[in-house]
Amino acid sequence: MPELNQPSLTPTLGAIVDGVDLRDADERVWSKIQHAFTQYKVVFILNQKLDLDDLVRISRNIGDLMRLPYIEPVSTHPEVIAVLKEADEINMGVFGGDWHSDFSFLPAPPMASILYAQELPPVGGDTLWADMAAAYRTLPEHLRSQVDGRHVVHTGAPYGVDNAPELDEQFRGSMTVARKNPEADAEVRHPAVCRHPASGELMLFVNPTYTTRFADASAQDSAELLKAIFDHCTRPEFTCRFRWSEGCIALWDNRATMHYAVNDYDGHRRLMYRTTIAGHAPMGANPTSC
Repeated sequence: MPELNQPSLTPTLGAIVDGVDLRDADERVWSKIQHAFTQYKVVFILNQKLDLDDLVRISRNIGDLMRLPYIEPVSTHPEVIAVLKEADEINMGVFGGDWHSDFSFLPAPPMASILYAQELPPVGGDTLWADMAAAYRTLPEHLRSQVDGRHVVHTGAPYGVDNAPELDEQFRGSMTVARKNPEADAEVRHPAVCRHPASGELMLFVNPTYTTRFADASAQDSAELLKAIFDHCTRPEFTCRFRWSEGCIALWDNRATMHYAVNDYDGHRRLMYRTTIAGHAPMGANPTSC
């Protein structure tokens, strides 16, 4: 059986699993990984040696794979994207370089994401995660009273026209990312506070990259409240930071976390492979209100 070398990187976030080869993992191993995933929201599985066929096959133990919009996949594996930044791609943004929940602007956002470290810089390129259930539990009452029962609007801002980031903040390198797509500006409503379908925890479902406003307010009128919530969610006590090693897998719950790719390794190549697990429309705190 795999071992949890320590309960987690923080009290609620980031379990470490070692001593297992996922290529021949049995149901008992996957059951323990699933338990850690539900409890700690991010699971780091160390020392794997996978090709892309392996990555696709083991990803299906978590759920059905989905193909991501706006990002060109690996030509031989349409359910895999290569998250690549070359050594000569400097002074530019990085893919995932702001706090976000993957593709939260979709009517049914991903349930989980899986990232496999193939080639890393000698230092840098860490990833951070934020625990959105812990953030909600500790949300000050004056903020909680303004989010409970409300919906927020998500859009594909980085891929659209209306809210596209400035050019110097965009990733413009080896990955083919579609930009200026008017359909990405479509507004999708999700509950601001959701109930996790497995753990039952209440959690915030907002993020700075894709959440543009409250559904019953303008972007201008929503800005101050959203900023206060984002600032609260990303307090250090709700986050963990992971230093990658080659062959490591991170499996995270996209419903219950945000994450942030640190862009501090200019001059070095970094190659990761990612799969994405299909999900369902977020469930509100009171399911009948969704």
